[in-house]
Amino acid sequence: MNTSNKVITWNPLREIDEAQNRLSRFFLGGFPNRIGSGEITSLAVADWSPEVDISEDDQGYLLKADLPEMKKDDVRVTVEDGILNVSGERKCQKEDQKKKFHRIERSFGTFRRSFTLPEDADSTKVTAEFRDGVLKVHLPTTTTPKSKAIQVKVA
Repeated sequence: MNTSNKVITWNPLREIDEAQNRLSRFFLGGFPNRIGSGEITSLAVADWSPEVDISEDDQGYLLKADLPEMKKDDVRVTVEDGILNVSGERKCQKEDQKKKFHRIERSFGTFRRSFTLPEDADSTKVTAEFRDGVLKVHLPTTTTPKSKAIQVKVA
């Protein structure tokens, strides 16, 4: 009997997001997405949500999103009012009648992720590249001088 020890990372936020997506599809097609100032921009709900890593170095921020088996043309990246939006659609391939599926866990359909840009990110110089199923969004930082404390004399 082979008993190998494996560490499985549990992500409770992903499970909450998946539960919300299931409930959204159940109740009249979904809850509205609220973006930025609280305006309702769409009544559509994402079918799934790609996993994202965000890191920072001296040059700026780097967002990496896993989007396997997607094409560059199926992904959209926009910046508006201090919000970075990544959206798209992973299309389900037509089923082959000769194949018998035993399990389907991968998600298909539309997705949308929104992120508030940090104050030091330069939204006018955002770049993105898509290669090998990974979307990389580069957010350079601005060189704004840090504020100094000034003592004010009280009269």
